[in-house]
Amino acid sequence: MINEKMKNYGNNRSVIRDLFEFGNTRRAEIGAENVFDFSLGNPNVAAPADVNKTITELIASKDDMWLHGYTSAQGDANCRKAIADDLNQRFGTAFSRDNLYITCGAAASLKIILTALYSEGDEVIVFTPYFPEYRVFVETTGAKLVECPSDPDTFQIDFEKLEPCISENTKAVIVNSPNNPSGVVYTERCIERLAALLSKKEEEYGHAIYLITDEPYRELVYDGIEVPFVTKYYKNTVVCYSYSKSLALPGERIGYVLVPDEIDDSKDIYAAVCGAGRALGYVCAPSLMQHVIEKCTGQSSDINEYREKRNLIYNALCAMGFKCVHPDGAFYLFMKSPIEDANAFSEKAKEFDLLLVPADSFGTPGFVRIAYCVSTDMIRRSLPAFEKLAAFYHKELGF
Repeated sequence: MINEKMKNYGNNRSVIRDLFEFGNTRRAEIGAENVFDFSLGNPNVAAPADVNKTITELIASKDDMWLHGYTSAQGDANCRKAIADDLNQRFGTAFSRDNLYITCGAAASLKIILTALYSEGDEVIVFTPYFPEYRVFVETTGAKLVECPSDPDTFQIDFEKLEPCISENTKAVIVNSPNNPSGVVYTERCIERLAALLSKKEEEYGHAIYLITDEPYRELVYDGIEVPFVTKYYKNTVVCYSYSKSLALPGERIGYVLVPDEIDDSKDIYAAVCGAGRALGYVCAPSLMQHVIEKCTGQSSDINEYREKRNLIYNALCAMGFKCVHPDGAFYLFMKSPIEDANAFSEKAKEFDLLLVPADSFGTPGFVRIAYCVSTDMIRRSLPAFEKLAAFYHKELGF
């Protein structure tokens, strides 16, 4: 016998990955230059120059045992110290290396902290729209995912809808800001209200409700927008981070879990994080990348290049009559489908070789996600295809 749940996850891949594979097939059939693939959040912007320079210098050192050997399970001590020092310098915090556990990216960070904290019967709240893999990460711990709809106009937290979602079984709330897929950044006022509500509910139910922040896009914000560093607003906050987006290293799989000293049972939670990493088979994060992060933490790819891409596609699609959420961060455009069925709209877009992700699995039917972290040239070349798509719906619906 096999694990039926795992078989189902394997047979039912994410719609994002299905579109990406469809794109690979179309590229082979008609040429890559004729396919406009906005499916995968795979950064096109180059990593900071120091990243490749550091990799080259590390390899030239020829100290293979140090460079490629095992590190401590929780991560190399110097790497963890460098991250803590950077956070403290930027956010006025007082973390040490012992607050950090190095992981294989944010996905591993989320799976590890959820495995460490939750079990059968617990509930974890997410705000729509949300990254679809949250459901997989939560449900495979035995916990239940509870969707809370966001404000449909701003995609900020809708507190009138949130409070009824919180019950005695609520053990965590996940926030993702800047958000995948909307690009929305939660305001400071929003985070303050969330902290106040969760503190009230902790007192009411007599147990901690942990706020898990998923922050791979923290540095990717535009126009002077600031992302509140949530540990400074709510005591029971755990941070999950990845360098995939800030350093444009999605395939290298490096990130961390941050467990601050001030959260309830911090030492036990850190031990549970270490235990979850062990149970999930994460012997240690990639050693080479830990040494790279030690030298390059706090840096970021070119935000101006992402801003140019955002402005180009957002302004063009709005001018065509499409309705889009204005993204203040990340590199996604959340566009309302002109018809109720976003899956049908996505299928129609494929006729013009436009690969747009329907957002039903993100908890927000009727929208599509456009990952604009592609080449600026591809965005420009895609606009005639978008115009044809818009013309079809103008003719059919007069939208």
